Amino acid sequence: MFKFRIIAECPVTGARAGEITTPHGIIETPVFMPVGTQATVKAMSPPELEELGARIILSNTYHLYLRPGAELIESAGGLHSFMGWRHPILTDSGGFQVFSLSSLRSITDDGVEFRSHIDGSKHFMTPELSMDVQRALGSDIVMCFDECVKLPTTEDISRAAMERTLSWAGRCREFFRTREIERQALFGIVQGALYPDQREECSRRLVDIGFDGYAIGGLSVGETHDEMYAALDVTNRALPRDKPRYLMGVGMPENLLEGVARGIDMFDCVLPTRNGRNGNLLTRTGRFNIKNTLYERDFTPIDESCGCYACVNFTKAYIRHLYRSGEILAARLCSWHNLYFLVQLMKSARRSIIEGVYDEFRRDAMASLGAAL
Repeated sequence: MFKFRIIAECPVTGARAGEITTPHGIIETPVFMPVGTQATVKAMSPPELEELGARIILSNTYHLYLRPGAELIESAGGLHSFMGWRHPILTDSGGFQVFSLSSLRSITDDGVEFRSHIDGSKHFMTPELSMDVQRALGSDIVMCFDECVKLPTTEDISRAAMERTLSWAGRCREFFRTREIERQALFGIVQGALYPDQREECSRRLVDIGFDGYAIGGLSVGETHDEMYAALDVTNRALPRDKPRYLMGVGMPENLLEGVARGIDMFDCVLPTRNGRNGNLLTRTGRFNIKNTLYERDFTPIDESCGCYACVNFTKAYIRHLYRSGEILAARLCSWHNLYFLVQLMKSARRSIIEGVYDEFRRDAMASLGAAL
């Protein structure tokens, strides 16, 4: 049901173009995955996501477990049917949200007791429960339950979280094995904060357990870009070449370009829709806020080189007017543009890898963005 093959690689950087086969279609990599946390990508409909080029989206176990509940979604025929999305879906395990959103949480080797951020009700999330919820959701790619620590952190705290993550990963793998789950792929998650030896050890021990792919967690949580890239360099050297690699929660264009150069295949982030709702726009020459007075009489598109619906049909002046008038369309158009920009950036990166020119593509794109290599 799940296969990954590499089509082309960049000999200079290690970037690779590939294909991930799932029960709901093929994912061409490298790929940016829009985030549909609560079974919807904010401000976007499924046909609009298809139109901008998205072929896989992400939903979240923590949120869907709390509301509307896995049993209801399973009764509806699974997440694909429930939300009207016919392409692949990846579900996060809920670990990050348990640790970042929940209050009064208590961590043990068995799992995490927490209170819902919605109504304060008490819950106990275990690796097995996370797996069972994701089984009921019916996503194509399932993430192991892990412990993510805040940065900065001490070496001892990071190691304790890494050991718990590895223990939970083994329990997640065993859940899949004993229930003979075949239509879903299971990814392990590498933790270890910014400690190279822990990142390398966690990667190696996850590979020993054996997963369909490997995610890199615990980054894009306040560290510098250089610290992120250093962690990626260590981690990617320890991961198997023939399995997909997923960098979790990263959405800045320069981070995607550098991640691809380090062999990352998959990315996700709420940044394009969150920024879009606030008028912050991504373009090939950098970022700007459409609410600025500078754009009051600017009758050019957001980005003249962009082919998204917003850029083809509307001007900066019009979209700024929508924001000032409190119109919902403003958030929709800006979210549409940002998602299109990142999805297409990865499609362009893929083409350049296949054509053998990724290093030049990355350098030109980074220079245009004003980002340092």
